[in-house]
Amino acid sequence: MLSPNTFALTALLALLTALGPLAMDLYLPSLPVIADALAAPFAHVQLTISSYLVGFAAGQLVYGPMSDIYGRKPVLSAALAIFCIGTLACSAAPTIGTLIAARMVQGAGAAGALVLARAIVRDIYEGPRAGRELSLMASIMAVAPIIAPVLGGVTQTLFGWRFGFTVTFVAGLAAIAVVWRLLPETARLTQTGGHPILSTLRSFRAIAQDRSFLAHLAIATAIYCGLFSYISGSSFVLQELYGLSPLAFGMFYGVTSLGFIVGATLAAHIVTRSGFDRTIGLGAAALAVGGLALIVGVALLPGSVVAVSAPMMVYCAGLGLALPLSVAGTLQPFPERAGAASSFVGCVQQSAGAVIGVAVGHALGATAWPMVIAIAAMGCLTLVLWAATRKTRARAFAQKV
Repeated sequence: MLSPNTFALTALLALLTALGPLAMDLYLPSLPVIADALAAPFAHVQLTISSYLVGFAAGQLVYGPMSDIYGRKPVLSAALAIFCIGTLACSAAPTIGTLIAARMVQGAGAAGALVLARAIVRDIYEGPRAGRELSLMASIMAVAPIIAPVLGGVTQTLFGWRFGFTVTFVAGLAAIAVVWRLLPETARLTQTGGHPILSTLRSFRAIAQDRSFLAHLAIATAIYCGLFSYISGSSFVLQELYGLSPLAFGMFYGVTSLGFIVGATLAAHIVTRSGFDRTIGLGAAALAVGGLALIVGVALLPGSVVAVSAPMMVYCAGLGLALPLSVAGTLQPFPERAGAASSFVGCVQQSAGAVIGVAVGHALGATAWPMVIAIAAMGCLTLVLWAATRKTRARAFAQKV
C-alpha cells in the first residue's frame, strides 16, 4: 500500500483520473470516420461526447456519497468495473445508437475515478495544500490529453476506430489491479442508520447552502463549459473545415494541451504563496485573453491553424491554473462530506458541459464560429464570476481555513 501524504500516492491518483481524458480524447480523431462507418450525421456522432458527459454526471451523484459511507476503495473498484464494461461495449457497437448508449455507461464508470480521487485528496490535505495537490495531479493527468489524441490518430490510421476502445479497456483493467494492490483507504466513514439515498440528499442539501461552495462551483462550471466547447467542436472544425488528418489533429490537440500542463504546474508552485484567489484570478484572466485572442485570430486569419492553436494554448494554461483550484475551493468546507461535495461538483460540471456540447455540435456548419464564440464567452464569464465573488470566497476562507 502507498502511504498517504506522498508524491507516489498523488501520482497514482493522477493516473486514475487520467482514465476520463483518455476515454474522451483517444477517439476524438476518429469522430469523422465513425460518422462515415456508422452512416450517421456528425450531430449524432457528437452525441457520443454528450452521452459520456451525462453518464459521467449521473455516476458522480452515486459514488461520492456512497464512498462516504462504505469507503473509497470498494466504490472506486466497482466504478472501474463499470468503466471496463462500457468500454468493451463501445468497441463492439454496431450502430450509432448503441455507441451513444455504451458511451453513457463508460462515462458513468469513469466518474468514479475523478470524484473519488478528489475526495481522497480532501481526506488527507487542508486548504492551499489541497489545492497544490490537485494542481500537481492535474499537471500529471494532463499528459493524457497530449498523448491520447496522438495515439488515437495512430490507432485510427493503422487499425481503425474500434481499436482505440480496446486500448482504453486494457487501461481500465490495469487501473482495477493497481487500486486493489496499492490504494489505501482514506475515508472518514460516516455512520448512518438511515437509507443511503436519504443520507445522500441530506448531504447535498447541506452542501448547496454554503455560499463559498456555490461561488467556487460557478467558476469551475464556467471553466468546464469552455473546455467542452473546445472538445465538442475541435474535431469537426480542425478536420472537416481546416483539412487536418486524424494524426495531424491528434498532434494539434496535444500541442494545445501543453498549455494546461504549464498552467497546472505553475499553480502548484505559486498557490501556497499567492493563495487560492490570486491564482484562480490569474487563470481566469488567461481564459478571457485566450478566448478573445481566438476570436481575433479566426476573424483575421480564417483557415489558419496557428490562429487557433496559439490562443488555445493560452486558454488551456488558464484552465490549468484555475480549474484544479476552483474545485479544491468547493471541497474545502466539507472534510466529513468530501465524497458528496466532489459528486455535487462533478454532476453540475458534467451536466453543463453536456448541454453546451450538444449546442455547439448542432450549431457547427460551414464555419468555426459556434465553437469559437462559446469558448470565448465562457472564458470571459469565468473572469466576471471570479471578480464578482471575491468577497464571498475571502470571508469563507477566513472562517474555515
